[in-house]
Amino acid sequence: MKIAVFPPNSLILADMVERRGHEPLVVQKEIRKKVTDPEIDSPPFNITENEPIQGLKYAAIEVPSGIRGRMAIFGPIIEEAEAAIIMEDAPYGFGCIGCARTNELSMYFLRKRGIPVLEIHYPETRDETMEVVNKINTFLDGLDQSKETDESDKEPDQQGDE
Repeated sequence: MKIAVFPPNSLILADMVERRGHEPLVVQKEIRKKVTDPEIDSPPFNITENEPIQGLKYAAIEVPSGIRGRMAIFGPIIEEAEAAIIMEDAPYGFGCIGCARTNELSMYFLRKRGIPVLEIHYPETRDETMEVVNKINTFLDGLDQSKETDESDKEPDQQGDE
């Protein structure tokens, strides 16, 4: 499954998702698409005037262009996600914490999607860290089981048996 991780540039969460056989949806992949685009003149200044316009799909015109520009990158991740892991209260070094309003808007859209979402708080101790890792692994394993159940439920319908 495609799993959105939040903060969207968390290599730790992305690695955990990948190790469990899922595809992490992270901002690095979205930025890579833009940086390797021949139309970009000067990476890493990889936002063009089109991003704030595309961001209008996610935020009103009154919202600052920086938020709309970020939402043009985060929005496709949110739309593509089949599940999400949200790490709350993470320190600045853990991921992208630079724009609180973009973060709030992104988390709002993830929750609103109706997909499975695991919300966890950043661990402060070794025991909390072990607990968070276990919660993430249990969540990801549960997604595998629910996907298998959904597929086995669909098989009779596809064959015309009811």
